[in-house]
Amino acid sequence: MGRKRETGKGNTSVTEDFLTIGVDIGGTNFRAAVVDESGTILAVEQLPTPSNVEALEKALEQVITQLCEQHSTAKRPIVAVGLAIAGFIDETRTHVRFAPHLPWRNTELVQRLRRRLELPVVIEHDANSAAWGEYFQGAAQGEDTWVLFALGTGIGAAVMHKGEIYRGAFGTAPEFGHLTVMPGGRACPCGKMGCLERYCSGSALPLTAQDFIATGCCPESALTKTYANHPEEITGRAVVRLAREGDGLALDVVDDMATWLGRGLALVQDVFDPSLIVLGGGVSQDADLFLPAAREVMANNIVGAGHRRVARVVQGQLGGDAGMIGVALLARREADPQKQ
Repeated sequence: MGRKRETGKGNTSVTEDFLTIGVDIGGTNFRAAVVDESGTILAVEQLPTPSNVEALEKALEQVITQLCEQHSTAKRPIVAVGLAIAGFIDETRTHVRFAPHLPWRNTELVQRLRRRLELPVVIEHDANSAAWGEYFQGAAQGEDTWVLFALGTGIGAAVMHKGEIYRGAFGTAPEFGHLTVMPGGRACPCGKMGCLERYCSGSALPLTAQDFIATGCCPESALTKTYANHPEEITGRAVVRLAREGDGLALDVVDDMATWLGRGLALVQDVFDPSLIVLGGGVSQDADLFLPAAREVMANNIVGAGHRRVARVVQGQLGGDAGMIGVALLARREADPQKQ
């Protein structure tokens, strides 16, 4: 990374180092950052995510153009853009097949944005983007075989082996969050029932709390007293806050998620045998509440428990910036003829 190259728009030739832009597109907001060769963010902008295709692509064009105007110079031009997208990207990484919280459906996005921006464009799954960031600048540096397990509203995941992302034959691997762990269990927005992320994620915490309250347990719990008459208003943040305050029911809910997380990590260990699992996503910020218990459940539930080595499970180091940094570095890799 970071080698000098010759590039340019029109007849302009550039021989100095260059910058890229990484954009992490969420269903509510998108963030765009100018990133240098070391993965350092030099500038960042955030805007609400429009709900239709034309408005979204226009907003992306505007913010990327603004960042280029403000930060691209002859000596250090911005030469490529990467987009981290929570959705299904095809194996050629040119089309967005489906993104549940975004308007693109079977869209040839790369060419559309290239025409708008007049810059090379790379698209990548958001978990793969975050994994690339953690590999080059974060918690997974130097690891040969490792997994990103991202806990957010759902579960995102990525597998890397010997410096490359494993995407599967059709570009959608891996989907740990949609492994069926409870046949006939909770309905999932993906269309299946009993998916892991329905029991182990930020959106699972309120569901588990609602189930516990419905049993009539812990009537003196602050969680019960606050939400017994309107359990649909429980949020994951409320559960975590009350758990930190020592509320018994909230702690039981978090412990339940820790158990499911440990079982999910055991499945990852059995299938991929990684040396490291990096816990990412917004929920990982509170990993001190559940990760120790999850590690124990994982170690006890793998094949050959007690007779084999188990992956280290650690928190990611880049937090919410991992996707922007990673996809900017992926764009840099495509733009750099040395392809480091």
